[in-house]
Amino acid sequence: MSTPGAAAARPAAIAGRAPLRRRLAGVPGLPAVAVALLALVLWSALARWGGWADYVLPSPAQVLAGLGEDLASGRLVTDVVASLYRVMLGYGLACALGVPCGLVLGHAPLARAALLPGVNFFRALSPLAWIPFAILWFGIGDVPVVFLIFMATFFPLVLAVMGAVANVPPIWLRVGREYGLRGPRLLAHVTLPAILPQLITALRVTVGLAWLVVVAAEMVAGRDGLGFAIWDARNGLRADLLVARMAAIGTIGVVLDALLGRLTRLPGVRWGHGG
Repeated sequence: MSTPGAAAARPAAIAGRAPLRRRLAGVPGLPAVAVALLALVLWSALARWGGWADYVLPSPAQVLAGLGEDLASGRLVTDVVASLYRVMLGYGLACALGVPCGLVLGHAPLARAALLPGVNFFRALSPLAWIPFAILWFGIGDVPVVFLIFMATFFPLVLAVMGAVANVPPIWLRVGREYGLRGPRLLAHVTLPAILPQLITALRVTVGLAWLVVVAAEMVAGRDGLGFAIWDARNGLRADLLVARMAAIGTIGVVLDALLGRLTRLPGVRWGHGG
């Protein structure tokens, strides 16, 4: 049976723990760091006592050594540059053509009715299904990979922009027309600012898709790049290099998403109709 003093001390102890939890939760990145450390501990334990060979499950120390080997040879940097170059070309072309196409289709019911089935058809095709044609048409190298990235991202981007335009409040467009805005000026001064939050979300999703496709495409149609490096490590039974290069791929993907995510902090983005 608890005494009155003990009963009075319990709420005080709980109240003392609550601010500590709030302070820990408020430390930027602390939960993610804790989860990463736990994952490393589990990985190390499995690699040491799991009974697998090194070429099946390398330890974190072996992967770190492989990463150092890749950096010292300069291959990792060369492959990262090659992959980023192809993504910039293919994804940049998809954005340059896909955003205007989505804006036009969102404003033009007749064009939307005529072209939407085709856009949906090609969007549903796996970009990897284009690999045989990409190699037949363009050979091996940069061009087929750029083509595959474009095919993977152009159609989803068109659909995302078109859907965002369709949800713009009609009153905004009527007000724009009252002020004499027509055609490209209406798109630039009313529609595009209104859909910026949705557009940034679409860009974040599609750049992730582009980064996935470049790795897969380079495994088949590339002579260098991170995808080719993954395949080369697999053929050489170098699981340490394979995991190190996988870690590089994941890290770059996170950085690309974070860079695009910073666009949402721009003052002009916050007034979009979905924000």
